[in-house]
Amino acid sequence: MALAITMPTRVESFETNDENDEEPNSVRGTSRFLSQRSSKATLTCDRNPKVCYSIRGSGGPNCCNNKCVDFNTDELNCGKCGKKCGYSKICCEGKCINPKTNEKHCGKCGNKCNSKGSCVYGLCSYA
Repeated sequence: MALAITMPTRVESFETNDENDEEPNSVRGTSRFLSQRSSKATLTCDRNPKVCYSIRGSGGPNCCNNKCVDFNTDELNCGKCGKKCGYSKICCEGKCINPKTNEKHCGKCGNKCNSKGSCVYGLCSYA
């Protein structure tokens, strides 16, 4: 015994007749949010480098390839624009270092081993 249930489907299009309405003409196409033009000028750091200081939550105070970055910690722009740190290295104070062996940055930036210890595999060893 087979039971077939059919339900009517309703296709809604978002077409409008009002010329001043900002709703899209169809479900497909550009989002109404993307299609709206902003009258505000966009601030970019290539034209105005101070924007990196003023924007809260920016990537850092330095401008590199039109992006705000921090030359002290950014592994793709360590110390200067475009300087990449190699494999297993991190950027600390604008220098690429190996956190597994560096006495001043053992395991992470700023983790200094005392004078009696040494950095072994990113841990301060006092043996």
